Amino acid sequence: MNIIVTTGQKTTTNFIVKAKSIARQLNATFVPRNNESIDALRGSGKQDIILVVNKQGLVAHTPNGELFFHLNMAQLRIKNLLAGKLDNMVQAMGLQAGMSVLDCTLGLATDAIIESYIVGDEGKVVGLEVSPVTAFIVREGLVQYKTEDPSIQRALERIEVINADYNEYLLQLPDHSFDVVYIDPMFRRPIKESINLQPMRYVADHRAVELSVLHEAKRVAKKCVVMKETNCSSEFKRLQIETVVGGKYSSVNYGVINANK
Repeated sequence: MNIIVTTGQKTTTNFIVKAKSIARQLNATFVPRNNESIDALRGSGKQDIILVVNKQGLVAHTPNGELFFHLNMAQLRIKNLLAGKLDNMVQAMGLQAGMSVLDCTLGLATDAIIESYIVGDEGKVVGLEVSPVTAFIVREGLVQYKTEDPSIQRALERIEVINADYNEYLLQLPDHSFDVVYIDPMFRRPIKESINLQPMRYVADHRAVELSVLHEAKRVAKKCVVMKETNCSSEFKRLQIETVVGGKYSSVNYGVINANK
């Protein structure tokens, strides 16, 4: 994947230094902005991703649109939890304060924010993200994003982001390292209404979950392994997951594997 790193059109020396540092870490090319448009920077080289560093944060311009950190549905889901409504993911995981979660497919961290909010200051959430660009964007976004709710702010700051492939990372972990291991792969049948996910799909890992990986996840988990999929998917059957949690009208379900069985 061809990546160039640049700054906003109105920039400072600090942003240029930061952009050059990110380019080195991503093994990408730094290109001065020089008031050029994104299309002009893309040029004949047709770079896959143009990562822009500016005061708003990091924005990756992909052929499918812009990828940047935002709270997405996390804030609404927290509001619903506070109103006493159920969250199917939280129910599937059996999440409680003080628990630890290994989120194997961090993405833009929407689910991880909910996990971190529930487990609280005494808990732990580690998010794995295989895309180095997404990992950079989310790691910085979790630190820089400011909200008026202190509990949500702490939830963002508690999440540890690791740029890693969960297929390999799980193999390195001791038995019973986390209470819950969570896997939210790119759906085999994408929800077409989710147009906001198009930029994410461009940089995401599209490999299906292997049964051997679920066995490793079960070894690592103390309580359970939870996998997210669409409600019309045959993945749960393929992976021999019998317990499925989901709302009657929800477009997604959660397969649950008890780690103690």
